[in-house]
Amino acid sequence: MLLIRCPYCEEDRPELEFKHAGEAHIERSRDLANISAEDMEKFLFIRDNTKGVLFERWRHIHGCARFFNCVRDTITDKIAMTYKTGEAKPSASTIEKAFNALKAGQSS
Repeated sequence: MLLIRCPYCEEDRPELEFKHAGEAHIERSRDLANISAEDMEKFLFIRDNTKGVLFERWRHIHGCARFFNCVRDTITDKIAMTYKTGEAKPSASTIEKAFNALKAGQSS
């Protein structure tokens, strides 16, 4: 079972307390009334399905109920870090340091 750190509650909790909410940093069109059907389909359904590092949204449903972002490796299923919604994506070097800390047995 995954332990996921809620960046709002600042606690590591079991994944059963959370709900996966898809890929993070998906930008919504500013003009939804005039978007084409193809573009709406891409927005709603088409995702990268990256093998490796993926930015995801999660919700702490049995805690603070807030959404947050997560950096997870889809190959190892390890979570390198979590961060609050609205914050920028972490840099590649920050992500690499977080994964290296996991490999070394440290918490990040």
